[in-house]
Order: sequence, then structure tokens, then C-alpha cells
Amino acid sequence: MSNKRVVSGIRPTGNVHLGNYLGAIRNSVALQDAHQGFFFIADLHAVTEEYDAKLLAEHTCATAAIYLASGIDATRSTLFVQSHVPAHCGLARVLGSIAPFGLLSRMVQFKDKSERQGAKTCLGLFDYPVLMAADILAYKPELVPVGSDQKQHLELTQQLANRFNKRFGPVFVVPKPLIMQDGARIMSLSDGNSKMSKSEPNDRSRINLLDGADAVKAKVHFAKTDLIKGLEFGNRDRPEVNNLLTIYQLASGKSREHVATECGDMGYGKFKPLLTDALVSYLEPIQTRFARIMGDRAELDAILKQGAERAGVIAEETLKQAMSAMGFAGRT
Repeated sequence: MSNKRVVSGIRPTGNVHLGNYLGAIRNSVALQDAHQGFFFIADLHAVTEEYDAKLLAEHTCATAAIYLASGIDATRSTLFVQSHVPAHCGLARVLGSIAPFGLLSRMVQFKDKSERQGAKTCLGLFDYPVLMAADILAYKPELVPVGSDQKQHLELTQQLANRFNKRFGPVFVVPKPLIMQDGARIMSLSDGNSKMSKSEPNDRSRINLLDGADAVKAKVHFAKTDLIKGLEFGNRDRPEVNNLLTIYQLASGKSREHVATECGDMGYGKFKPLLTDALVSYLEPIQTRFARIMGDRAELDAILKQGAERAGVIAEETLKQAMSAMGFAGRT
């Protein structure tokens, strides 16, 4: 195994969907074969907007179970819950002292979400990128898997690491982005120009990883298409078709070229049942493993406890180094 570390997290804000899996979780599973993986459930990032406090713990456990059911191996990788490692918050406070206000106020996700939240916008949303930087820099990773919508946050992380190292000394590793190509951006079933999202009110816009066969069939049936004959990749005027073909390619395990040939002359009446069958077969093993893991909560809790302990040793040491470099009195 390579000594290079990778860090990735996912918020426990409801059902994990196909876009989360194909764009992030599946890649995390592949990365653990060659790297030291630190994968966490970002529960602190889930409270920057209105949420149901009664469901947060359950969603956190379910998201951890999804990671394990998808193939994350807790004996090779470190799986933990973000709030179980206090050094994340400590390091975020340290980094916040050098994070430019103006730069944070120009972050695209903050501007978009604050416009929607209005008067309900909280400091946690504004400070979100700083905590994200702390999540990453705590483990001194060389690589961070990111989608195109997270590049700005990683760039801020790099800027904060460089700013700190220049001012106080070389404490942090400046991570590089690892842009995953295939499936990195799965789009909504109801709008091929919008990313598949948990926050979209219409549940038919996404395939949830735990959707049963009937739900998958209904969602694929109602997925937006067009009236043009034939199916093709890459046509910007047909984003929904490109998205459905991409999903089919990834779920079936076939090459892009094979899918283009197989489906080029198909109508939706034939293609949609084909896509449904591929998705049901693709999701079934994950769902079976998920049910087994959630059926043994004591074992799941033990895995997360052990992961938090391993992560905490590293993150706490990084925090000590950062605070010492900044001139704080020694911590024991």
C-alpha cells in the first residue's frame, strides 16, 4: 500500500443517492487499495441549515453503514464520524484566524445557500469551508478526491495551508485535487442540467441507494427525456439522455463505446426497462450488505469508535503542531 493519504467525507443529510455513490463513495472504495484512506461522516457540516435533530444520529449511522456496504474496509481504511474527533473543531478555529473574510464571503456555495436561507443563514454556513479545510489538513493528505463543484473549497484549503506554512512554519501538507472522471457528476432525473441532489424536494429526481425495485422502476419511468429518435452520448442539447446513458454505463459495467452501440437505435420504451434492470442488479448487493450491517449496531458502533480513535491520534497531533507553531503554550 502507498504511504499517500486520501481524505473524503459525506454529509448525513438524508438518503444517500446514486450520485453520491458513483461520484464519491465508489471512488473512495477504489482508492483504499492503493492509499491510506480516511473517510468520515460529516455530521458537523449537516447542521449549517435546518435539520431534524431526532434523525441526525440515525442518518449518521446509516451513512456509515452505506460506506461499509459499498466496500470500505475498516481494517484497511479509517472510517469515523467527524464530531467524534474534537481536533477538527480546534483546527478550524486555528485556521479561522488566518482565513480572509472577503474570500469566504465570495465562496459560491455560501452565496447560493445564503440567498436561499435568507435571515436563517448561520455562522456555520459562512465558516463551512474553514471546517472543511480542517477536516482535510488534520490528516496531512497528499490527495483529496473532489468533484468539480468542490474545487473552490479545495483551493481555499490549499491557500490556508500555504498561508499558515509561510507565516508560522511548515506544519501542513498542501493537498492536491484528485478529480475523478467517470460518474463524477451524475445529474437529476428531472433536469439534466442540475446535479442529482438530496436537497431537491422531488424524490423522483434521484435514485436513492436504498430504493427498492418498484421505486427504481417508477423513477426511471418518469425520468425526463426528449422526442428525438435514437440515444447518444455527449450532445449538449440532450443532457437528460446523456445522463441516463452514463448511469446505464456505470451500472452495467460496460464501456462507453459498447453502450453507444447497444443503445444508439433504441427508443425509450426499450431502454428504460434495460436501465431499470441494470440499476436494480447494481444496487441489490449493497442493500443486502447494508441491512446486515444495520442489524448489528454494536459492531457498527465499535467500528466507528475504533476509527475515531485512530483518526483522533493523528488529528490531535496536527492540532498540537499548529498551535505550537502559532505560539500557544504547550499542550499535554
